[in-house]
Amino acid sequence: MSAHPSFDTAIVFPGMGPAPFADVARFMVVNREARRLLAIADDVLGYSVLDRYQEHGGVYSEYAQIAFLANCLALAEWAREELGALPGVCAGPSFGGKAAAVLSGALTFADAVWMTAELSRCEDAWFAEHFADAVTQSFVRVPQERLAELLAELDERGEWHELSCHVDDDFFMLSLREPVLEWFQGRVRALGGMPLYTMRPPMHCRSFGGLRDLVEAEVIGRLSFAEPGVPVVADQDGALLTTGDGIRTMLLDGYVRTVRWPLVVEALQRLGVGRLYVSGPDGMFGRVPVTTRAFEVTAVDPRTALLPRRRIPA
Repeated sequence: MSAHPSFDTAIVFPGMGPAPFADVARFMVVNREARRLLAIADDVLGYSVLDRYQEHGGVYSEYAQIAFLANCLALAEWAREELGALPGVCAGPSFGGKAAAVLSGALTFADAVWMTAELSRCEDAWFAEHFADAVTQSFVRVPQERLAELLAELDERGEWHELSCHVDDDFFMLSLREPVLEWFQGRVRALGGMPLYTMRPPMHCRSFGGLRDLVEAEVIGRLSFAEPGVPVVADQDGALLTTGDGIRTMLLDGYVRTVRWPLVVEALQRLGVGRLYVSGPDGMFGRVPVTTRAFEVTAVDPRTALLPRRRIPA
C-alpha cells in the first residue's frame, strides 16, 4: 500500500450508541494507544476516566463519551498500523465529529477531551431548563413517504418534533416530547417500522439554538482550531471542510442541524473513495445499505482489534 494517504480511503468515526463498559474495557486496558490516550485524558480531567466509567456507567455520561472518543482514535491508529489504513479524508456523523476533528489535525486530543467533558456538562445544565421532556427516537423500515405521514399526524396533534438524523432511505431519528413517545412508537409499528433506541438528551434540532450559543461562548469558542491536514466531510450537508474554522462551525452546527448521512456518502463517492474504515463501536453508519452499496467497508471495533492477527514471517 502507498505510504501516502489517498482519497481512495476514508475513515469514518461513528455516532455514539449504547456500548456497555464490558464491551470496550478490555480494549482500553490492552491496547497501547488506548492506554496512552486515556493517560492524557486523565491528566486533562484530573480523574481516572476508566474508573469513573466503570463506577458510574451511563450510555451518554461524560465518562462514556470520553472513553468512546479515545477508543475511536485508538482504533484508527490500530487500523493504520495493522491494516495500512491511510485516509485521505475523514467524516464523523454526530458524536463522531469530535474524533474527526482530532484525526484531521484541527484539534489536539487534549483539547478534544476538555471540550467533550465541558460540552457534556453544558448539555446537562441546558436541558435541565429547556426541552427537559424531549428525546430522540431512532427507527427503521419507515420509507420517506410514510415518514411524511407520521410528521403530518404530529402536526395535527400540535406536537413539537424535528428530524434529527437521516441515516438511510428508511432509517431516521426524530426528536419529540417524551409524553408522546409511546404513541409515536405504536404508529411506527403500525406502519411496518421498528422503533430502536431512545436518546437522552436529544440532539441536532434547530430549536436548540440557545444551546449552540451557550457552547460557543463557554466551550468551543475558547479553543484554537488549526488548519487540518486531512479534510473532513461535514455530516450535515456533505461539504468538504479544509479549514479549522469550517470544522469549528461543523461542531457548533451539530446542535442545530440535521445529520444527513446519505449526503456524506454522496460526497465521499464524488471524491473517489472506495474503501471505508469505520473506526469505533458502530451498529449503524457502517452497516446500512446506503454505505455498504457504495464502499468496501471494514469495521474497526474493539473486538476486531483484539483478535489475534496472523503474522507472515519475514
